[in-house]
Amino acid sequence: MLDFDLAEIYGVETRVLKQSVRRNLKRFEGDDFMFELTRDELSRSQIVTLNKGRGSNIKYLPFAFTELGVAMLSSVLSSDTAIETNRNIMRAFVAVRQQLLSSPVDRVTELQNEIKELKEYIEEVFSDYNDINEDTQMQLELINQTLAELHAF
Repeated sequence: MLDFDLAEIYGVETRVLKQSVRRNLKRFEGDDFMFELTRDELSRSQIVTLNKGRGSNIKYLPFAFTELGVAMLSSVLSSDTAIETNRNIMRAFVAVRQQLLSSPVDRVTELQNEIKELKEYIEEVFSDYNDINEDTQMQLELINQTLAELHAF
């Protein structure tokens, strides 16, 4: 977004916005926050049409802000809108962090508990099966023994 659009959104004059940026340049270092358009870029863009007459054309090259720059800008401006925007950005970061930290961990713990319960159930079922199997084997041996005794008579 360009500085004059952001100035309107944040409720400040463009010169105040540019002044705040220049006073806080360290916050905007790197092209991932902001950069200044060149005259060549400006003359090829659709946002600028030259008007005749004194004071009606852009005197200073506009700053173009990235998403990170827009967020940073809200922390250096002192308009009510900028302050509220900055608060909302901070709240959003906290909410996202809480969501990332709590939800997956809870879900992983929940899945671990379910797996543990399933393992215990399977062990119990196999234990019961083995008990039945041993009982059945003993009964079969008794039957075979009884049949052998009857056959001997």
